[in-house]
Amino acid sequence: MALRTIRIQGDPVLEKKCREITEMNEKIQVLIDDMLETMYEANGVGLAAPQVGILKRLVVMDCGDGPIVMINPQIIETSGEQTGDEGCLSLPGKAAQVTRPNYVKARFLDEDMEECEIEATELLARCICHECDHLDGHMYTEKAEGPIHDVKYEVAE
Repeated sequence: MALRTIRIQGDPVLEKKCREITEMNEKIQVLIDDMLETMYEANGVGLAAPQVGILKRLVVMDCGDGPIVMINPQIIETSGEQTGDEGCLSLPGKAAQVTRPNYVKARFLDEDMEECEIEATELLARCICHECDHLDGHMYTEKAEGPIHDVKYEVAE
């Protein structure tokens, strides 16, 4: 496994639509492993392939219950809404208020290329929406309600 360089807002790759993954192979598996390692190293909860310069429809997430790998994810149902601060590894140290669905149902392929569905609420629902936006070349800053502001980090001792 290796750490990948996270692309920062302004990089043209972050504005492009990603291509579907049609087969699992060693290259895709290495990408998944590298993305998980990169996300954890950066203290993120989600990472999309374009954020590491790869235009493939692949996201990884971990909102506290273990890693989730989604290949070719599609949001098929949403309801409710939640508004809160949202950040992104491609815009480090910044956040903005964003309204997202509070409930999301998504269909995707897992690492065995088997079709799966996931139902999510709150943070995981926000994360799925945020990461799926990346696959279509969009960032949360397009949905920001108000100014983008600095995030203040507290250091745990």
